[in-house]
Amino acid sequence: MELTVETPMNQVQAAAKALPTIRPYIDKGIFNLGLEHYNLALHDGTFHKEDLMCLEENGVSRYVTGLNEFAPEIKKLPIEQREAKIKEIRTIVSQLERELATNIVEVDDEDFWAKVKLLRPDNHEFWGKISLRCGNTPVFLDPLGNPHDLIKICAIEAGGFSMIAPTYEYARSQHKPPKFYLDKVAETVATKTEVKKMRNKAKAELQKLYDKNINKLFYVLKIIDLNSIQYKKSTPNDTLYDNADIFIEGDGSESNERKAAQSFLDVAKLDMETLKVRAIIKDATFLNVIIQKPDGFVYHRSTNVLLGRGPADITEYLKNPLNDEILSDILKHVEKQWNQ
Repeated sequence: MELTVETPMNQVQAAAKALPTIRPYIDKGIFNLGLEHYNLALHDGTFHKEDLMCLEENGVSRYVTGLNEFAPEIKKLPIEQREAKIKEIRTIVSQLERELATNIVEVDDEDFWAKVKLLRPDNHEFWGKISLRCGNTPVFLDPLGNPHDLIKICAIEAGGFSMIAPTYEYARSQHKPPKFYLDKVAETVATKTEVKKMRNKAKAELQKLYDKNINKLFYVLKIIDLNSIQYKKSTPNDTLYDNADIFIEGDGSESNERKAAQSFLDVAKLDMETLKVRAIIKDATFLNVIIQKPDGFVYHRSTNVLLGRGPADITEYLKNPLNDEILSDILKHVEKQWNQ
C-alpha cells in the first residue's frame, strides 16, 4: 500500500500549514555526504521505501502498528494510562473498520476484537501491504480524509517505520537521527521556536557585551572560536561582534545552531577572571608555553611544573594565588602575542 502524492502547488501550500507531514530531517551539524549543506536528506531524485516494521519473537510475528492493544508497550503502561490508550485504539480501529470494511463494531463491545475483520493484529495480509515512500519532497498526510493516512500516522508514532521519527524533537535527540520525521505543526513549531529563542537570547547577550564590556567579548571569542590566536587587542570591535554573530548563527566552528547559541551563553556567563585564565590557557597551548606530555598531563614548559590534566584543572591551578608566578610567566608570553 504505497503512498504517492501528486498535489497542485496551491494545495501543497495549504496542506503544509494544516496537515501532518513527513519531512526530511536535516541537521547541518551532522555529516550526510555533504547533502546537509544543500538542505537535502537524500541525493536528488532518490527515495527511501520501507514496509511496516514486523517483529518476530518465539515464532510469533507482530507488526508495530500503534493500533494493537495487546502490544507489550501498551501492557507496560500504568493501569489508568493503559485503559485510556486502549479506548483510543479501539475508537480509531472502530472508525477504520467502518470506512474500510463497512464493518460496524462498537468501542465498548465485549467481543470487540472478535468482530474486527480488517485491522486485527494478526491480519498479515493487510498489515504486510502498508509501506511508505519518502524523498526530499514533503509527504502530506490527511488523517481525516484518507483512512490509510491515519493508519500510517499511528504506525509512525508507534515507531513502525525506522526511517521516520515520530517527532522533530525525537529526531533531534538521536545520535544518528532518521532521514525523516513526522511534522505535526504545533509540536514542531514549538521545538524550532525554542532554538530561535535561544539564538535571540544569545544575540541579546552579544549586543550587551558589545555595548558595555568589549573586553569580555574579546575573551569569550578566545574561548568559543577554534582559531582563537587570530584575536588581538587591536582587532576591531566590529570584527569581534561579527565573528560572534556568525558563531551564534551556527556558521562558525559549531554548526549546530542550538549548541552554538547555548555555548555562547554558557561562556558569556563566566566571570572575568575565569574567562581570562581560560583564554590564556588556550593561546598558551597554541604558543607551546604550556605543553602536554605523553603521561597525559599538561606542564609549564620552562619550569616543567605540572599544571593539571585538562582545562578545568589548569584553570583552578592558575587562579590559585600561590601560583601567581607561573601565571605571570605564561601571561607575559601570551600578552606579547595579544599586543602585536
